[in-house]
Amino acid sequence: MKGTNIGEFEELVLLTIAALVNDAYSVAICDELEKNTGRAAKLGVVHAVLNRLEEKGLVKSKLGEATSMRGGKRKRFYSITNGGKAALIKSKELRDELWSKIPNLVLKRI
Repeated sequence: MKGTNIGEFEELVLLTIAALVNDAYSVAICDELEKNTGRAAKLGVVHAVLNRLEEKGLVKSKLGEATSMRGGKRKRFYSITNGGKAALIKSKELRDELWSKIPNLVLKRI
């Protein structure tokens, strides 16, 4: 595994893959990201992130069956590896730790 440091968008993509379980392919990931973040997720950007996450060993992919709806093309499905799970847990723990350091008084003023 090259590295487990992940950026914000990488984290969102990993979380989306986990949420989609067995239906995590690029278009579904884009749609789910847009639905949950309110931000447009460009397919090319998501593909680049998926490739980077796979290079880091945080996700793995496999080709699904060819379908007539897709003109015989196969979808590439993604799943999180144990390294990806560890990276998400590490990220969540870091965020939780930082949130716990913010005094309640500061949050009440926001």
